[in-house]
Amino acid sequence: MPEESTTVGPAELPRGSGEATSAPGLTIMRFGLLAAAVLVLASCGAATPKTPVRRAATTSTAAASPGSSTATPPATTGLPVPSFVVPLTPLPRPADLIPFRRPMTPTEGIWHPAGRRVEGTRAVYETSLIPPGGSQPAGIAWMDTSLLRARLYSGSESPGGGPHRYTAPVQPSAARSLVAAFNGGFIMTAANGGYYTEGRIIDPLRAGAASLVIYADGSVDVGAWGRDVRMTPTVVAVRQNLVPLVSGGLPTARAASADWQQWGSTCGASSCAPSVPGIEHQWRSGAGVTANGALVYAQGPALDPLQLASLLARAGVVRGMQLDINPDWPVFATYDPPGAHGLASASNGRKLLAGTVHGPEIFFESWWARDFITMSARHATSGRAPG
Repeated sequence: MPEESTTVGPAELPRGSGEATSAPGLTIMRFGLLAAAVLVLASCGAATPKTPVRRAATTSTAAASPGSSTATPPATTGLPVPSFVVPLTPLPRPADLIPFRRPMTPTEGIWHPAGRRVEGTRAVYETSLIPPGGSQPAGIAWMDTSLLRARLYSGSESPGGGPHRYTAPVQPSAARSLVAAFNGGFIMTAANGGYYTEGRIIDPLRAGAASLVIYADGSVDVGAWGRDVRMTPTVVAVRQNLVPLVSGGLPTARAASADWQQWGSTCGASSCAPSVPGIEHQWRSGAGVTANGALVYAQGPALDPLQLASLLARAGVVRGMQLDINPDWPVFATYDPPGAHGLASASNGRKLLAGTVHGPEIFFESWWARDFITMSARHATSGRAPG
């Protein structure tokens, strides 16, 4: 290939050659020179290997996923891509509950907010109801799981088998988002069920057992193991305790059984000494989920299993279970520190019921040996708007 090819134009045709050049001849010469130049260039290009053309993508192939902070920006332009925020979508506020009988107080069954706000919205509501056949009010808490993330904290006594990453006391990093916390179930020798946490089975999971299940995204479910809930790659914790108390929105047949001892050994009326006979109507607690995914907790003194199940069902629970019982163990607390990210502590915590032995301080005590569940604030998902 020549180093340089030149196309000769009309102004460059040879002159003074001794012969006059006619117009037709001039035209023929022009076309001949042009054709020769084209052939030279064509032969040069044929000797050069072709390189494939890489086209820039016209659209982004990566979309923002829930929980991700950014999405891959489009490759079409080098312009900045505006950021956006995917807001949380709260569940509808719960409807006030109808008392089982003529209300004894003007606030019975009426929900009131508790705990810190999440993204400006209330995530916990509380009320009280006197159970059917009862005389003392029980406390009920409703928790919006679209605004709250659940986490199981394990204790040295229940389930044992430590050390555990998540155990009392709640650390400051978690206290910045803590909204509520409540007790777990029986010690494992009495739970008649299993316990799974942090990738380990502490006690074997039992088919049919009432199970509180927590998933990797912080959502929570309650149901019979193997029927309503089961092991999946997204399960991070399972806390089993006895058998279901509520199923299909109604108390189970076993909840209505006259054999109340099958729901656990209780303390006596004034003592928990082994020598004192236990009583049917004792402190009890339970939890369950509603049809739209809210988590409901109930606790109260002088409850039998059917009364506890009736309280949960009245609050909209479709699947529920009994948690711990007797005076020392049921505890539910909410926290409302100053500032959006203030530290939850005993000083800004509040009991669901004033009569419980323990209160909001217990989850910050290093000696607390029982398992419990925390409910912490979710946050809006950050991302980048598509270009």
